[in-house]
Amino acid sequence: MMKTRILNALTAGLVAASIHFSAPGIAIAQGATDDTVLISNSLTRITRAEYDAELKRLPADMRAGFANSSRRVNELLARMLLQKSLAAQARNGKLDGTPENALRMQMEADRLLGQIYIERIEAQAGAEFDAVKSRYEARARELYLTDKARFERPEQLEATHILFESKVRGSDAAKKLATETRARIVSGADMGALAKQLSDDPSAQANSGRLEWFGRKEMDPAFADVAFALKQPGDISEPVMSQFGWHVIRLEARRSPEVTPFDQVRDTIMAEQRKLFVDERRDAAVSAIRRDSQNRINREAVEALTPRVDIEAAKRALGVTPAAPASAPSPAVPVPR
Repeated sequence: MMKTRILNALTAGLVAASIHFSAPGIAIAQGATDDTVLISNSLTRITRAEYDAELKRLPADMRAGFANSSRRVNELLARMLLQKSLAAQARNGKLDGTPENALRMQMEADRLLGQIYIERIEAQAGAEFDAVKSRYEARARELYLTDKARFERPEQLEATHILFESKVRGSDAAKKLATETRARIVSGADMGALAKQLSDDPSAQANSGRLEWFGRKEMDPAFADVAFALKQPGDISEPVMSQFGWHVIRLEARRSPEVTPFDQVRDTIMAEQRKLFVDERRDAAVSAIRRDSQNRINREAVEALTPRVDIEAAKRALGVTPAAPASAPSPAVPVPR
């Protein structure tokens, strides 16, 4: 962790000091070949192929938009240049030639190769699933039909509210304002205008207190209980206290629960099946290694890795006097009268 922080700090300094690129995300995208040099110094250089390889270390969902930020690209290239420069200096100093360091490098290579092998298993499993995808579409519909409750959209409301924060105004003052404001609304005042004028909810300036479709679980429980108890559009609640303060709520519209159509969730179910298929193939490969009949453990050598502490020797080293052994109770002696 400390090494990572140091490397990040050095990278930040390298970027701030002098490394500047002109639109790196665009330059990289415009026909650069694998051996195109993106950044270099007196020790080494970073090519397009190395940049692409580094991107593969990122989660797949982060790669597509990575180059949209020139700052991200700059920082990545600077970090790669720094890391490769340090490695070049280590080689110049023959640090890769010592047995200990050679072993460490081999272990790092083993970790990477293991990861690459897992990636290949997952890629092959994904391709296998895609090749027979049609077989799983029927299964997707079956899963949908047997678990429709999972795809049910709950009852939803649209409402307008005005908030009076109790932490800012005090609970009694906030409640009094909520009561007075409700009376003004009932008398015909424009609730949206009052929300913009009075509400302590910052979003009221943009939405006039209007809350688009929301479910019961999306709101503070006290707020939701009152809002969902309103019967007809236009009904206005009495002031209600939530964790944020006192609210006045007006029901605008209600949408009954309904099951999302299969066509809208098909891709989600298929993606879940594909992930399950890939996970099973990967787990099977890992389990086969763990169940290898040739697995052996040198228990004596392994147990020797955990030193056994001599408690009495430790006490003597700390100057603790061993407790005297408890003496046997003396026999009862009659007391002369």
